[in-house]
Amino acid sequence: MGILGIGVDVVFVPRITSLISRRGAPRLASRILSVSELSDWNASPPANQNRFLAVRWAVKEAAYKALYPTVKPTWKQLTYRGLRASAKPTLEYHPIVEDDRNNVGKLHVSVSHDGAYIFASVVVENSH
Repeated sequence: MGILGIGVDVVFVPRITSLISRRGAPRLASRILSVSELSDWNASPPANQNRFLAVRWAVKEAAYKALYPTVKPTWKQLTYRGLRASAKPTLEYHPIVEDDRNNVGKLHVSVSHDGAYIFASVVVENSH
């Protein structure tokens, strides 16, 4: 398996907080989160919700950079699962058209936090 793409993104959390203050957290959440992420966001403590959105923003921007131009995923076609029972976070791609998955193999994601910054990197394997 080869590498289809690599993407990185850095988010300055106050930038997302500013966006939220102008547009509202529920509006931004419903625009960028998948159905399961939106459920997780709604269940998270309000104090964690801005960072939750900032992490997903960084991960999805990095994923888009890794997948483009092979596929052009929408925000909602990507689902980031943070650390849970497994030792690694996961990123899932759910294409609307199955043909869009043809070249897309496994997605690998890493997220780092440092104060007001979130760094995400995504590596996408080629399925062939």
